[in-house]
Amino acid sequence: MTKTDLTVKSEMLKDTGDEPLCNQSGNPTFASMLDNPLSRRHVLRGSLTTIMAGMVASSAMGLFTSPALAADKLSPPAKTPTPSGLNPILGFRPVPTSMSNSVTVPKGYSSQPFLSRGTPILAPYPAYLDDGSNSGADQEAQMGHQHDGMHYFPLDRAGNGSQHGLLCMNHENIEQQQNMHLNGPTIADGIRVHEDEVRKEVAAHGVSVVEIRKNGNDWEVVRGGYNRRITGATPMELSGPVRGSDMVRTRYSPDGTATRGTLNNCAHGHTPWTTYLTCEENWAGYFVNHGERPREQSRYGVRTTASRYAWETVTHVDVYARHDVTPTGNDATEDYRNEASTFGWVVEIDPMDPTSTPRKRTALGRFGHEGAWMAPARHGQPLTVYMGDDSRFEYIYKFVTKDRYHPRTAGGHMLDEGTLYVARFHADGSGEWLALDIDDRKFRAAAKKAGVTFKDQADVLINTRTAADIVGATPMDRPEWGAVHPQTGEVYMTLTNNSQRQPGDEDAANPRAPNFTGQIIRWREKGNQNWAKRFQWELFVIAGPEGDSAKLDGEPLDESNLFNSPDGLWFDQNGVLWIQTDGSQSAPYGNNMMLAADTRTGEIRRFMTGPRGCEVTGVVTTPDSANMFVNVQHPGGSWPDGGSAQPRSSTVIITRDDGGPIGI
Repeated sequence: MTKTDLTVKSEMLKDTGDEPLCNQSGNPTFASMLDNPLSRRHVLRGSLTTIMAGMVASSAMGLFTSPALAADKLSPPAKTPTPSGLNPILGFRPVPTSMSNSVTVPKGYSSQPFLSRGTPILAPYPAYLDDGSNSGADQEAQMGHQHDGMHYFPLDRAGNGSQHGLLCMNHENIEQQQNMHLNGPTIADGIRVHEDEVRKEVAAHGVSVVEIRKNGNDWEVVRGGYNRRITGATPMELSGPVRGSDMVRTRYSPDGTATRGTLNNCAHGHTPWTTYLTCEENWAGYFVNHGERPREQSRYGVRTTASRYAWETVTHVDVYARHDVTPTGNDATEDYRNEASTFGWVVEIDPMDPTSTPRKRTALGRFGHEGAWMAPARHGQPLTVYMGDDSRFEYIYKFVTKDRYHPRTAGGHMLDEGTLYVARFHADGSGEWLALDIDDRKFRAAAKKAGVTFKDQADVLINTRTAADIVGATPMDRPEWGAVHPQTGEVYMTLTNNSQRQPGDEDAANPRAPNFTGQIIRWREKGNQNWAKRFQWELFVIAGPEGDSAKLDGEPLDESNLFNSPDGLWFDQNGVLWIQTDGSQSAPYGNNMMLAADTRTGEIRRFMTGPRGCEVTGVVTTPDSANMFVNVQHPGGSWPDGGSAQPRSSTVIITRDDGGPIGI
């Protein structure tokens, strides 16, 4: 999710930034395992059209009809009546690509910026100051930076909540050089000189919970009791198998049950019991270990010279000093050697209770979480959560709860017990989920064969990437956002790009090396049961220019839908799949954008383009589909305020001029 421009140079820079290449497992790609009639030569040398024709097909209701599916005899979904809203017909004319410093939407639609960074949401409601002179205390009462994933929770249920609700929003990173401080960050000999600058940066991270209400044609912030800022310093609880482990004991929490803050919050999820899931992505760069790093730090890219923003150099303030995880005491309760292990989790927040303590749900694994997307809940069945690890050659995961879903008893405790799985994709279009469970016989055998020892399940979860390495998970091209179809249960995930995949390592799911433009993969679980251990997969779209792209029908993208580096992904309640991009902003693509797709036919149309320099990320609508919220992250120029103002990440509200549902 962070600042990809799809050049080898930028990817190399990420190795010293927030996305180091950490997977040294050597797990084989599909290309090295092909031993079936779909030969290596056919996959690697054939055109993308040939690949798509052989590996991808679609039919009504989005059910797969590939030969691999037929051979496996998977049962189709139950024949239930299909709400007409889930057979979407895209009802807008696609917008052209754009290089302008503005937001473009289709004819018949309007857009306006809202909740820009620095917007006051808490008392004493300090006004945003464009010169950077706001204090750290001010920032703790204002919207954070770099808006990302978000969800809308209705409040007025009697009126369906489309006029009044809570918007929960992630803030991935900071815009440090855009007048965040009066004269930029003050650093002398690598030391952060001003404590309040660090306080402000920590406060600009995290999550905002904002009560909003529609007043006429405009939305406004309600200065009420729901509003809340959750930052990089907010007290949090650890729950699940890692809670109380020796591996998370620190000076702050000697019993290993608590930590402070959430960082680099990218995508998100939500639960049937009305809570928000925020996900910690590229958190490792916020820590430094000047000594020897254990595997739970080295496999994730904890730094060895200085953290990303050198917060740890404010040594007299414990909440900042903890970012130095070098062992200095006699044991873990005297220093912060384990602090980094309290990050990399899915965090559950109750937006309806502003006094509640966020909980890090450790059973869902520790890695570079892009997001956490639940399959539709089925009464009497387990819940399933899908997740991607956003880094090159990392993996796709899912978590299946131990308890079964019953609306009256469901709650966050369901996320503390269950089984974490990692995906292995086979070249014939089949796939399997591999358990990362110390009580699983196959997992123990794989660990023994690899010569890797885990003390307990907490150790497995803290070292999720290592556990996935040893079972032979499939390395993917940066798994980012996922989405689950609201009726069929099909799962979609963006594979954004990977400039470091080498020629000869191409495979059926990652068919290009290097991969500068990405693709979207989708799968259906066996028996249409999201908790199943086997699935069938196919490529939904291969992004890129006309000469190097393909849709479901094998035809290339064209001027109405050309895009690269798919990132954000979301299904609306009408069954439209929304695709957002974070990639090259040069010809032929123009600025980053959002597109709409009909997953039954593979039709894709460009719906929105963002201003220069931005990433388009995060989208949700009100329940009536008449108001769409889209985030524009780190824009360039002076958007949205114009003139000589600094650019500010903002939410864009999109409406149809006739008040109808968005996109159809």
